[in-house]
Amino acid sequence: MSAKSGGRKKNRDGGGKTIAENRKARFNYEVLETFEAGIALVGTEVKSMREGKANIAESYVSPERNELYLINAHIDEYKFANRFNHDPRRNRKLLMKRREINRLAAAREREGLTIIPLKLYFNERGRVKLLIGLAKGKKIHDKRETEKKRDWQRQKSRIMKDYG
Repeated sequence: MSAKSGGRKKNRDGGGKTIAENRKARFNYEVLETFEAGIALVGTEVKSMREGKANIAESYVSPERNELYLINAHIDEYKFANRFNHDPRRNRKLLMKRREINRLAAAREREGLTIIPLKLYFNERGRVKLLIGLAKGKKIHDKRETEKKRDWQRQKSRIMKDYG
């Protein structure tokens, strides 16, 4: 551990403090690949996120005019911002490299995949990041199978706790 990091270890799976998580995404979709994207925000949005007032459960990512936008994400208004507040459901531009944007847009067009937001968080430097996934929709029988696996894991851990 370096002196600069203050003794903290880096977390490679999606950063520091989680603001919002799309828990239904992994149940409804099979995530094939994940990407990290920055978001273009205004000051009151960041202050509201520091209070944990964000929701990405019903949002999605859409490529428009060679850029990616986060659509339908809800970030509450900051209560101390009076007339300079932001619109809670505005479209927010995602900041990624051109090559990654082209790759995601091509996969969406050609293979019929979906781009979904998975997690909104602050990274080690205090910047807001969005973990997005390139995903394929699950069928009903796949969802049932996922639920069975989850129940079995829960049951197995209870058994191990009681007898282990």
